[in-house]
Amino acid sequence: MLTCKEASKLVSEGQERGLGLREKIGLRLHLWICANCRRFERQLHLLRQVLQRMATQSDVVVQTPSLSPEARERIHKAIAEKNGHSH
Repeated sequence: MLTCKEASKLVSEGQERGLGLREKIGLRLHLWICANCRRFERQLHLLRQVLQRMATQSDVVVQTPSLSPEARERIHKAIAEKNGHSH
C-alpha cells in the first residue's frame, strides 16, 4: 500500500507523464481509501485546468514588475554595505 507521500508524488507525476500499470493500480487503491489524497488530486487537477485556461487566453498579459532606478540603487548600496564594500 502506498503512503500519502508516495501517492501525492504519483498524482503530481501523473500530470506530466503516463503512469505505469502498477503505479496506476497502487494510486487508485490509495485514493479509494484516502480522502485527503483524493482532495489533493482534485485540487491539483483544478489548478492545472485554471493555469491552462489562463495560458490560452489571448487577453491575458503577463507583466513582470520592475524596480525603479532609485530602488535598484538603494538595493545595490545595501548589498555593498552588508558585504563591507563601498559603492
